Amino acid sequence: MADSPRGPEARDQHSAGRYLWWLVVRQRGRAAAGALYGSLWMVGLMVPPYVLSRAIDEGLAPGRMSVLAGWAAVLLGVGVVNAWLGTMRHRTMTRIRMDATFRTVRALVAHTLHLGAALPRQVTAGEVVTIGIGDVAVISQTLTMTGPGVGGVLAYGVVAVLLLGVSPLLAVVVLLGVPLLALLVGPLLGRLQGVEARYREQQSGLAARLTDLVSGLRVLGGLGGKEVFAERCRREARQLRRAGYRVGAVTSWIQALGVGLPTLFLAAVTWLAARMAAQGEITVGELVAVYGYAAALVVPVSFFIEGGYDLTRGLVAARRVVRFLQLEPDTADGPEAAGADRAPEGPAALRDPVSGVEVVPGLLTALVSARPAETAAVVDRLGRFADSAATWGAVRLDEIPRHEVRDRILVADNEADLFAGTLREVLCGRRDRDERAIADAVRAALAEEIVRGLPEGLDTPVEAQGRNLSGGQRQRLRLVRALLADPEVLLAVEPTSAVDAHTEAGVAARLHAARAGRTTVVTSTSPLLLDRADTVCFLVDGRAAAVGTHRQLLEEQPGYRALVARDEDGPERLRTDGGTALLPRPVPTTAEEDAR
Repeated sequence: MADSPRGPEARDQHSAGRYLWWLVVRQRGRAAAGALYGSLWMVGLMVPPYVLSRAIDEGLAPGRMSVLAGWAAVLLGVGVVNAWLGTMRHRTMTRIRMDATFRTVRALVAHTLHLGAALPRQVTAGEVVTIGIGDVAVISQTLTMTGPGVGGVLAYGVVAVLLLGVSPLLAVVVLLGVPLLALLVGPLLGRLQGVEARYREQQSGLAARLTDLVSGLRVLGGLGGKEVFAERCRREARQLRRAGYRVGAVTSWIQALGVGLPTLFLAAVTWLAARMAAQGEITVGELVAVYGYAAALVVPVSFFIEGGYDLTRGLVAARRVVRFLQLEPDTADGPEAAGADRAPEGPAALRDPVSGVEVVPGLLTALVSARPAETAAVVDRLGRFADSAATWGAVRLDEIPRHEVRDRILVADNEADLFAGTLREVLCGRRDRDERAIADAVRAALAEEIVRGLPEGLDTPVEAQGRNLSGGQRQRLRLVRALLADPEVLLAVEPTSAVDAHTEAGVAARLHAARAGRTTVVTSTSPLLLDRADTVCFLVDGRAAAVGTHRQLLEEQPGYRALVARDEDGPERLRTDGGTALLPRPVPTTAEEDAR
């Protein structure tokens, strides 16, 4: 589309009405063309009755066939022109609706990316789906008012002027009758806004429930909770159906009045005009013209009622869109960060004053805690996914432009999404990678057998969230993706928690080699991974209690030793040339790995 947005736009999201107006203003030229075509088309509907009246009074009644033929030709020409105007009006309004749809979807997607990790904490997936599909369509339909809506007002005035030339009484009836019809529908429109808003909220809740059901079906099956959850969904579906019936009841009345009231109005005007013709106050041609005017006026009157209906629903939908667009991320660039480039030019230490953790550049650092949430919180602060006073070098992270932090510091969450696509697309992300780089990352994550085991290798389709893969496979592929991104700083949360001990040992060794000389942080309590770390930071109650190598902490910290032993009777030990180490834990079965 000619004026479709190509980048982030400054949108008016202060209220639902102002957002709808912003959509109109963003395509003001097209909206003006739609209003022009709609007005000419509406006015064109009033011309045939006038031509018919002239043909009857000046040609048919006196028997002047040449005059009748002339007016018939004029009527044909009017019909052709009006057909063209109707086509252009419809085409223009379709483009207006499409532009509004794409512009709103673009705004929603851009804001979703802006919210980032804060999105799931502020809005449900069902709410996003409902807004992105249902509300966007309703908003685009509302913009139809800019065409036939404007034309209807103009046609109403034209009919009133034409009727003044026939009968002032008929003109007064029309001038007063049309606003009366709008007043009769007004209360229903107000009621529709309330029931529509409640219906949309319940619809979002049910969509969220269904999303949870689909994503957690395997877990629910293992816990025996599928039927309980399904019954809850059925109950909410019944409630939504009842809410839909209430919306349908109000909508049916509005639509019935939209058809019935203009018809009754037409009958009343025709009856009055017929009495005046019978009494000789107007001619037969004028009677035909009055009927034609009233019949043609049914179209703009219906548009008035339909426009009010669309506007009511559009305001409800726009209010939900605006509410979503007003959500703020957990962290945002402050005014001092705008346009600034204050990040360290080279490797620098990351410090978290809350926990006392300091990440030395170029080393593999492991964070250990009895509560995994504590180490995950440190990673969130060091990756700038949570508000904190964390620093990178001598600069606070929240004073560095966020896009630069994201480009250089990568947080690899163990539950990070795997999007649908080929395995190559899933692993490469936003950058194209050559076969050598992909092979190196796959080898480092010990994922060669995963690729070999898939029917088409890297070109095998992967389902959304990796549903056609086991838990251990998904975890290793997440690690492949993180390594392939090759960030300056990699913060990995529990990168080996779902794999067996043999695989874990191989991943630990290869991860250390693949990231040699680059800053890497992992959270884990696995002795196999901790033994490969250059530095281990042991956290107690969210604070760094001890820092050293894995073997040093085993000797010096009883709490650390008990945590990584994972054995109520105490850890089994073996003697090595380097001191005391823990034996690997037993290798889980394939079923255990998949369950993880």
